[in-house]
Amino acid sequence: MQPVTLSTIVLLPFIGSLLAVILPSNARNSESTLAGLIALFCAVQLGLHYPAISGGEVIEQEFLWLTSYGLNLNLRMDGFAWMFAMLVYGIGALVVLYARYYMSPKDPVPRFFSFLLAFMGSMAGVVLSGNIIQLSFFWELTSIYSFLLIGYWHHRKDARRGARMALTVTGAGGLCLFAGMLLLGHIVGSYDLDNVLAAGSQIRNHPAYTTALCLILLGAFSKSAQVPFHFWLPNAMAAPTPVSAYLHSATMVKAGVFLLARFWPVLSGTEEWFWLVSSMGAATLLFGSFMAMFQNDLKGLLAYSTISHLGLITLLLGLNRELAAVAAVFHIINHATFKASLFMVVGIVDHETGTRDIRRLSGLYKLMPLTGTLAIVATMAMAGVPFFNGFLSKEMFFAETVLVHAPAYIQASLPVLAVLFGIFSVIYSLHFAYDVFFGPPTEDLPKTPHDPPIWMNVPVGLLVVLCLLVGAFPALMVGNFLAVAAQPVVGDLPEYSLAVWHGWNRPFQMSMVALGVGLALFFLVIRPLRGKNYFKDYAFTWTLTGKRIFEYLLAWTSRKSRALRSRLTTQRLQWQMFWLMMVTFLAVGLPLWKDGLTIGERPMMTHSPGFATLWFLGMLCAIAAAWQAKYHRLAAMTLLGATGLCVAITFLWFSAPDLGLTQLTVEIVTTILLLLGLRWLPVRDKTIRPVVREVDLSIAQARRARDFIIALVAGCGIALLTYAMLSRPFAESTSTFFLERALSEGGGTNVVNVMLVDFRAFDTFGEIVVLAIVGLTVYALLRRFRPARETMDLPMQQRVLPGDLITDLFNPRQAKDTAIGYLTVPAVLVRLLLPITTMVAVYFFLRGHNEPGGGFVAGLIFSLGLLLQYIISGTEWVEANITLYPRRWIAFGLLCAIVTGAGSLYFDYPFMTTHMMHVHLPYLNEEIHIASAMFFDLAVFAVVVGSVLLILTALAHQSTRGHRYHARKLEDEAEAKEAAIARAKQAAAAYAEIARLNRQPPTPR
Repeated sequence: MQPVTLSTIVLLPFIGSLLAVILPSNARNSESTLAGLIALFCAVQLGLHYPAISGGEVIEQEFLWLTSYGLNLNLRMDGFAWMFAMLVYGIGALVVLYARYYMSPKDPVPRFFSFLLAFMGSMAGVVLSGNIIQLSFFWELTSIYSFLLIGYWHHRKDARRGARMALTVTGAGGLCLFAGMLLLGHIVGSYDLDNVLAAGSQIRNHPAYTTALCLILLGAFSKSAQVPFHFWLPNAMAAPTPVSAYLHSATMVKAGVFLLARFWPVLSGTEEWFWLVSSMGAATLLFGSFMAMFQNDLKGLLAYSTISHLGLITLLLGLNRELAAVAAVFHIINHATFKASLFMVVGIVDHETGTRDIRRLSGLYKLMPLTGTLAIVATMAMAGVPFFNGFLSKEMFFAETVLVHAPAYIQASLPVLAVLFGIFSVIYSLHFAYDVFFGPPTEDLPKTPHDPPIWMNVPVGLLVVLCLLVGAFPALMVGNFLAVAAQPVVGDLPEYSLAVWHGWNRPFQMSMVALGVGLALFFLVIRPLRGKNYFKDYAFTWTLTGKRIFEYLLAWTSRKSRALRSRLTTQRLQWQMFWLMMVTFLAVGLPLWKDGLTIGERPMMTHSPGFATLWFLGMLCAIAAAWQAKYHRLAAMTLLGATGLCVAITFLWFSAPDLGLTQLTVEIVTTILLLLGLRWLPVRDKTIRPVVREVDLSIAQARRARDFIIALVAGCGIALLTYAMLSRPFAESTSTFFLERALSEGGGTNVVNVMLVDFRAFDTFGEIVVLAIVGLTVYALLRRFRPARETMDLPMQQRVLPGDLITDLFNPRQAKDTAIGYLTVPAVLVRLLLPITTMVAVYFFLRGHNEPGGGFVAGLIFSLGLLLQYIISGTEWVEANITLYPRRWIAFGLLCAIVTGAGSLYFDYPFMTTHMMHVHLPYLNEEIHIASAMFFDLAVFAVVVGSVLLILTALAHQSTRGHRYHARKLEDEAEAKEAAIARAKQAAAAYAEIARLNRQPPTPR
């Protein structure tokens, strides 16, 4: 059976993530089955790759992307990456099976499995990346999806806080890593991982080595929770237990040590590496094991023990010894197996008893014998007891601390530190196993404990069996796999033995001392003191912890940013524009001051009097629009539209029909947009006559003079830069490149369109993504926007606002019956115009690759046809009679763009490369040529239509709210009037009754 490609292994979890979202919320079995089958399938496919990997082959798959920048999508799998990918998918499959029984039916399970699969794919992308920039991208994806998984129960404050903390720390470390990768690629001259791994001496001898090393280590240390970045990991225990079992044992926290091992061949071997990595690992090793002894929360204990073991792996990698690196790789495997099983055991205990507090748990072995047996075996592996897998890698660690080549005080202190770690690990392991599963059974638990369903214990049992088999038969079970995984890290493998018994040597003696002293301290000191309540909830925690420093820095940053914002920002648009122009002047002026501005010698064109008249009218309209902006906004908008029309005619005059079409359609859309937006500005109150002092008048005049000078400088500067560019000889322009290659390489004669959908397709893709984000942002903001009360309270006929006619027609008071009165004829004409605008849009879309047109112009034309329906027929009528889903248009467009680009990659061409397809029409006996860029142009069309409709209809809905507000106001006034009339009638009746009684004679006694 031929294994699938690496791209399938990476992309399949992301596809499964999208499928999991659309499954119904009550289909927990279907969702878990989908996730489990994907993880299992990928693990099996990785297993099929093992024969090639074990033979020393490096499997690679490359997709051309931005080749000119040296950025190609490259997937690469050697033995080390294979081992990590097996952990990602193997343990992922077990965690999915466990989560099937752990997650409550009340939880939004599709969201959980969607996030879990997306994280799985992101982690696979990290370990299988063959490009260091691509690795950084997947690295940040793991931070994002871990944030979503940790904060899955977002109704809980601790989950939100833990997720935010994890994202802040690991995300900031990821930015440092990205900077380090950029610097590393600059040193090597390539971002390809193979080239980087082959340039060890070049990197270590470069002056920027220390800087690159520190940046990369910041990313690795923050992700693997090394001191002082450790505090996010215990706070991440608010996540569901399957998340902790997966992220915090085998995947996310292992990403940091994966990075250290991945770049061990090129970054290690120096004094800087030894002191930075080994010292950080030693501090984390000791701190984590010490803190784990005093935790009363089961997940908190495992969190600190995880920190400790990650410090052990980091310390081994920092010793600059090949055998230490092999031991680190071995312990990565061992730690993933016993720690994942222990996290699942904690979830079972919490699930069956209702608590994770060790002080409330006791004697569970009698009530949960199967779970207790599995927990005890996994705990013995964590403690380093002989004949369990944790003992083997820990003994290798002890041996490396004895054989380290370092200053005398390091050689003397490192074995002591290792023994202390061993003692502490025995104590917290006993605290986990003995205090929970032995002793008298507890009776005041929230639930009656019992063993869970057998399938919930199956993943734990499989991992525990691995701990036993590897510990008893290490050479048989893991020998070949370890050699395959360690060889890419160290190169030539050193001699080592995986035998259970190496004789009565010093490492074995250290192991026995750690076990004996740990047992004695636990039973003779720790338990008696804990029984007397000597240790409080978090005893021996320091006042100055990483968490407190983080929270203090976060609060300080928030305070300072608010103070800075209050000083530097203002709600006055004039000041905002002033500082924006000043920064722009500085950015443009410095290069011109340094290099100067050269005017070219290209001869000028001869212009007719009509052209000069056109420009004169355009400038006159622009000046008039600026003048009227303060006094009459509708007139200003009309004049501004005239200026835009002059610009469009200028483009046509200069033989740029594409730009002319775009300018014309954009002008119409933006005019409507501005009219809708300006509608809700505050109304000028002409009755207010403020008292103006002479000092204020002089200040206002000076400000106007300053603004006039700024506007004059900006306009003249843009004109000068434009003239300098246009006066340069045409041969020096990059346009010749596109003119020569548009037809031969892009398959089209319209150079502008070919540039947008082929040569600069990736830029265009980024632009439509930005357009989609803007549309969605405007929509989200306007959903909660409510116009000012003073604006809403004005009667509809008394609003002196720009564009009243058009915006009122967007939702007239007779919106559901538009074909009456003065709107009858426009309504009929506009509805007949819609198919015509659609046909015109299709025409411009289809001709865009060879003639003026394209997806952008076609999208605007089609949007205008729909907007006319809104203007004449009203928002309510259109939405009741025409089914429009702008967000779906946007989603379809973005998906179409991605699929088009992926199609090029699938055929081993750079991203968005255009191909021509020749289709023969049988009945017409004609042959038509279809470019693949047409599908990308379709994506542009869909995003433009969706974004325009989303923005403009969101603004138009404010008019709907205005009409509803006035309708409610009229109803309230009518009800109040009726109530007043009723009260008056009641009062009149009461007065009449009193008068009648007063006129009657007194009743005789």
